[in-house]
Amino acid sequence: MHDPAMHPQNPASQASHVSPASQAYLASVAARLAADECQTWWEDWGGVPVLVGRRSDFRLRWMATKVHLFTVAAAVPEITMPAIGTFTFQAMEYAKRTKGGLPAGLQTGIGVFPVLVSDRVDPAAVQWAEAEARNEWAIMARPVVVDSARRYVGTYRRRGFIGAAYASHLIKKSRLYFDGH
Repeated sequence: MHDPAMHPQNPASQASHVSPASQAYLASVAARLAADECQTWWEDWGGVPVLVGRRSDFRLRWMATKVHLFTVAAAVPEITMPAIGTFTFQAMEYAKRTKGGLPAGLQTGIGVFPVLVSDRVDPAAVQWAEAEARNEWAIMARPVVVDSARRYVGTYRRRGFIGAAYASHLIKKSRLYFDGH
């Protein structure tokens, strides 16, 4: 696990190439994650400050499984479809490496919210995020594209066939973390 003391409180404030609205939105996500009892910390991903939030939930109705939910969020100058696609893949790989414990799929699953925030957003990136969840074996990602200029959050909010048992949990957490402009 990461030691939050080793990471700055809010390095997003140091990113001069990111709009103040994007920085403020990311700070509000950090506060909502903490209020929901997520562990939060900041990391540097190639010079980009990235907020990471993590929590684990166990439910008997999920066939007695535990879901590790990761929120991986960054404010960037611009969001394109390739940018959110690449960030989604990176966030999924990060969650798999970081989770620890039993391998994913053995009474445990992973949910990931890869979040990019900007005031310059390609509509194709929003459409891509809203179109479907991105799933692999025992990992469910719901990319989130936030247009801070228009105050719009684009993400998949429906129940899919894969991971259907966890869908209501992911939809609830998505609303809690991202809809609070």
